[in-house]
Amino acid sequence: MSALPDDPAVERSPSDGPAGDGLRPVHVLTVTGVTAVTPAVRRVVLSGSPAAVAAAGPTVSLLVPRVGDAVPRWPRVAKDGRIVWPDGAHGVSLRSYTARRQDPVAGEVEIDFVLHGDGPAAAWAAAALPGAPLGVAGGGSLGDRPAGSLLLVGDETAIPAISRILDTAAPSTRGVVLLEVAGTEEEQPLAVPDGISVRWLHRGGLAPGESTLLADAVAELSRPEGDDVFAWVAAESATVRAIRADLRARWGLGRAQHHAIGYWRRGRAMSPAG
Repeated sequence: MSALPDDPAVERSPSDGPAGDGLRPVHVLTVTGVTAVTPAVRRVVLSGSPAAVAAAGPTVSLLVPRVGDAVPRWPRVAKDGRIVWPDGAHGVSLRSYTARRQDPVAGEVEIDFVLHGDGPAAAWAAAALPGAPLGVAGGGSLGDRPAGSLLLVGDETAIPAISRILDTAAPSTRGVVLLEVAGTEEEQPLAVPDGISVRWLHRGGLAPGESTLLADAVAELSRPEGDDVFAWVAAESATVRAIRADLRARWGLGRAQHHAIGYWRRGRAMSPAG
């Protein structure tokens, strides 16, 4: 998963639209396989054109149809990137995720869905079968940058992004990864440079977003020496705010030295339109 989407001004248009209106269709991917990564995480493998797969990440704006809707009424995209929704009910929800893997040459992308909650993306992923469509409205960066010392912090929704950051980290990189999950059954294998340690924090019976494990663990860390430091944080919004404040005040990190973003918020359905 990725950041909570902002609530854009919703544009409406007829579903087909007049010719020459400057709107392009969204990319549509097709489910080719579904596997259980952990009890709470489902990996959906999708196929599409090289252009569609290239657009699907690393951060990707997904257009999630209702469960079982084989012919969704997709929005279209304006030249400036605005999503223009069709008039009337359409049943498509906008969600931001991180692709776990992209291969434009093979025309394949993998996206991991955390199944906690009852939102449309979790419901869609739980019911997804080969042949189901999924729309892509655009992609973006992870907000990371290389550094000699890295701090990566997140819950299960951030594992795909942290995995991709680790995949591109230089072998000489040093640092710490803090990951909060329910228990050992939710841990996932990660390829990590030798100088980076990984700590899995188990919240046990607490619901996602209710523990202070991540903020407490960051508070126990000392700032690495030097200025070649970067911290990347993604989890529930309140948790991220607490960690961001700590890193700015106690570690003295400037804007260019950290990226901290709320991936989800307790009690809020993450959909700007639909």
